[in-house]
Amino acid sequence: MPVDALRAEADLYGTMQLAQQLQASDVGTGTLEALAEAVDLLCRAYPVVPAGTLRDRTQKRLAQINHLLAGRLTLDQHRELLVTTGWLTALLGCVHYDLGEREEAETARRAAFEMGRQVGHGELMGWAYEMSAWFALVEGRYEDAVTAARMGQAVAGTSSAMVQLTLQEARGLARVGDRREADRALTRGAEVLGNLSIPDRSDHHFVFDHAKWVFYAATCYTWLADNDRAEEHARETIQMHTRPDGTSNAPMRVADAHIDLGIVHARRGDLDMAVAEGLAAFDIDRRSLTDLVNRAGDLDRVLRQRYRRAALAEEFHERFVTARGALTSRRPELLD
Repeated sequence: MPVDALRAEADLYGTMQLAQQLQASDVGTGTLEALAEAVDLLCRAYPVVPAGTLRDRTQKRLAQINHLLAGRLTLDQHRELLVTTGWLTALLGCVHYDLGEREEAETARRAAFEMGRQVGHGELMGWAYEMSAWFALVEGRYEDAVTAARMGQAVAGTSSAMVQLTLQEARGLARVGDRREADRALTRGAEVLGNLSIPDRSDHHFVFDHAKWVFYAATCYTWLADNDRAEEHARETIQMHTRPDGTSNAPMRVADAHIDLGIVHARRGDLDMAVAEGLAAFDIDRRSLTDLVNRAGDLDRVLRQRYRRAALAEEFHERFVTARGALTSRRPELLD
């Protein structure tokens, strides 16, 4: 289970270090395979492990891997280690951005791209472009988001990165109100996804599956004011990611889906449900604070336009302002 990924990764890393010592070499047999598995576990931990905890563990692993890069390596080993380091660096950039650490996130994104470029790894470069599109979307640079997504598609090949980049293009187009082109991008993403094999580990951050397509589509339809389809996809997102005990295996997606539903309810005149859905997004433990503030701002604008004098709308606005303060001050604990 993803919640156990950090523990498993720590055990694996300890075993790998012992094997290196016994073999008296910089990179012994199985070391690179163990490293790749460790990075895989950290990427699977992303949806559920607190961002600060995952950032610290990822930074620690990168520091340890740097010692291997400085040691004796064959050309093949060097290339493989660069790819592994590139995925870990991309993950670090995502976690930095979740925490509102913008400059650190961009530095990591650029480093991941450079590692991918050095070894000709199109999917890794594609994910670096995807991060650039994500950052631009959150920061309101919608044309830049579309540009970055299209640049990434030129190098990503038929891969999860290609699907994600196409959906980010759709989101950028939806933000500027280009319904026709956004629908086309959603369709292209679905077609590429249909050509990919069903993933064994859909909880991996850099793996795209059907559930993620539904999640992105929900937000696109919300921004396009296609309320019926937005509601349908948001409810499906919550249903797919809610376990029988009520917990979630993808809490950040569920939080966004609650915001989408809140906006739909607000447009339909149901203030009570709009605020209830919006507050539900704040109550989820694992957060991308940057994304949460951005999406909560969408709902807050609708509420203040339509229900400015309502006490419930003011209640949500105060919660939003608190979240925004937690982001700008880099103090996520203010939301707890």
